[in-house]
Amino acid sequence: MTHRHKRKIAEEMRKKGYSYSFIKEEIDVSKSTLSYWLRDIPYTPNRKVIKRVGLALAKSGEAKSQIRRKSIQDAQKEAKNIIGDFSERDLLMFGLGLYLGEGDKTMNIVRVTNSDPEVINFAIRWLSKSFGLRKKNFTLAIHLYPDNNIKRSLKFWSDKTGISLEQFGKTQVDGRTNKKNKKRGKFPHGTAKLRVKGLGNPKNGVFLARKIKAMMSEVLDKRV
Repeated sequence: MTHRHKRKIAEEMRKKGYSYSFIKEEIDVSKSTLSYWLRDIPYTPNRKVIKRVGLALAKSGEAKSQIRRKSIQDAQKEAKNIIGDFSERDLLMFGLGLYLGEGDKTMNIVRVTNSDPEVINFAIRWLSKSFGLRKKNFTLAIHLYPDNNIKRSLKFWSDKTGISLEQFGKTQVDGRTNKKNKKRGKFPHGTAKLRVKGLGNPKNGVFLARKIKAMMSEVLDKRV
């Protein structure tokens, strides 16, 4: 059974009110993996769970789930109030922060690597709005794990980013046998490497990489 199939079963069982213990018996995955997979699914224990662990413990688990959801909702409200309107300068500065964490630090290439399509899309938006790049300037290379479906993963990234499959680079499948299994299932569509191509314009190639690097240095040197 693939991790993708196991995750689907886990999600279906959780929606039906099964606890981690019940789900583990069915698909044999760690509690930490279940916690990652099911973190956004509301939990209300069903009769089987209540019968096994007792009403008090079952209700305790449900209460914790409700407290967590309430905390997330409160945090989202506060975040919305704090952030407010998002200006072009905000976009520029946040993009630099993103690149500082997820971007290539060499002086001759602009590249952002992440497994979250929202992060990759933000990088595309940032590079397009702040530096005048167009979709044709972007390429994607996908790094996959043995449990990933290659065709489905490539389609996923193309659909999410709007980048044509013709602009994709070589797909790499991680076949190392000594690699820990902890990443299996956590990246159902692999990791994307977004890269900028100058296409004959020197300002969109090496110069852009150097410019971004210089801008990050300027920000790091500033004091509030």
